[in-house]
Amino acid sequence: MRKMMHGAKRKKGQGVKRARLIYNPSSGREIVRRRLPDILDLLEAAGYETSCYATKGEYDATKEAERAVARGFDVIIAAGGDGTINEVINGMAEKPARPALGIIPCGTSNDFARAIGVPKSITRACRIVAEGRRKRVDVGRINDRYFINIAGGGTLTQLTYEVPSKLKTLIGQLAYYMKGLEKLPFLHPSHMRLETRDGVVVDEEIMLFLIANSHTVGGFDRLAPGADLSDGKLDCIVVKKASLPDFIRLVTLAVRGEHLRDDHVVHFRTDYLKAVSLGKETVLLNLDGEMGGQLPCECQVLPGHIEVFVP
Repeated sequence: MRKMMHGAKRKKGQGVKRARLIYNPSSGREIVRRRLPDILDLLEAAGYETSCYATKGEYDATKEAERAVARGFDVIIAAGGDGTINEVINGMAEKPARPALGIIPCGTSNDFARAIGVPKSITRACRIVAEGRRKRVDVGRINDRYFINIAGGGTLTQLTYEVPSKLKTLIGQLAYYMKGLEKLPFLHPSHMRLETRDGVVVDEEIMLFLIANSHTVGGFDRLAPGADLSDGKLDCIVVKKASLPDFIRLVTLAVRGEHLRDDHVVHFRTDYLKAVSLGKETVLLNLDGEMGGQLPCECQVLPGHIEVFVP
């Protein structure tokens, strides 16, 4: 752990700003580990007394975020991919006083960072924290877990946590595409019932469902084109039972943002969703690319729950 305290001058009487950097040392082909001195220097120059913590295993970032809140840090900075951000959010979300959240995107998938406009350049991402512009964003809660960008259920949503971490480190986003192609022939629908408080009901065999907080999901910039991180709503996309050729066609439509008009797709916005599996098979949940339990679930939005640094 490194602390840097001799940075920018502060006005008389102004309290010291303290930041806790939580980083995944294997993210982005281990770029954070190599650039750590630069990151700390940039944050010091911005006037932050900064300490850092390298995660070592599953849920490590969650536990460290909880400790950082308890220790009264002003800012928590998550350096890694969407999974690291998800763990940090889960360590902060239930606390009554939550520090502002900075993002340094350097993972295989950086959907949330793209959604809020934070570039992959480490230097530019640190400058966004330094400039201090913040925005309140919604957070989703499913049962006792939280997500910041996307939740989902169904066969294809499992691929993000089936890709080995070493493979993600070596070849990045291509690892997901390889796994997706491998799983396509084995896609199968599951009978589920989804319902909202305002009368939307989907009760049939579906391939997958997605609950999007932003428009950027799974590398697609238009998967939920109308989603807004600060509107107090979640965009739900349900893909009904489809043949393999129809499913592949839907993927090509999704690249152009034209999939919501297809007959195989149901789209609605809500602040609450209940989902249950009516079949024999277990339907697993995916939260920001991480394992999120299984159905049944209740999902709701927490409006403006987290304050994040934005350009």
